[in-house]
Amino acid sequence: MQRRGKPQIPNRSREPEHKINNMIKAPQVRVVGENIEGGVMSIEDARKLAEQLEVDLVEISPNAEPPVCRLVDYNKFLYERKKKEKEQKAKAKQSEVKEIRFTPNTDDHDFEFKLKHAQKFLQDGDKVKCFVQFKGRSILFQDRGQLLLLKFAEKLAEFGSLESMPKMEGRRMLAMFTPKKKK
Repeated sequence: MQRRGKPQIPNRSREPEHKINNMIKAPQVRVVGENIEGGVMSIEDARKLAEQLEVDLVEISPNAEPPVCRLVDYNKFLYERKKKEKEQKAKAKQSEVKEIRFTPNTDDHDFEFKLKHAQKFLQDGDKVKCFVQFKGRSILFQDRGQLLLLKFAEKLAEFGSLESMPKMEGRRMLAMFTPKKKK
């Protein structure tokens, strides 16, 4: 009886990302691992040692002279590596850009209130994008907007630094602040 439909494709596993056991072609290797005396030895001796310890010989640094191989269970090695990468990714904080909006006629109390928010954002490691929005005839007061942003930059000097002088983009005057590095 013949089967109809899609032909079956044999299940080929992906190539491992490291050379293991018989894939390693270097004549001499430097062997490292837990509870063993490492050193430079021939590939045959390294394979025999891996067989005795019932682990895999994994090439971890192929560009070294001689290549460095570790005696470890390959699946355990991949698991630990993936776990480390995940931890590093979790520790890396993505900085956000927070926006603070002013008008040319922003009052002192509003200015102080927004200043406190900007200080908190910069202390948290986020960038702050400040802009003065000009509506209607207020476009005539560009100098007020620039003074406002420069005063803001002066007050934020100990928390962050101004990336560039305030500049106009359409009907907005923009200024970006980056947090200072913590010591």
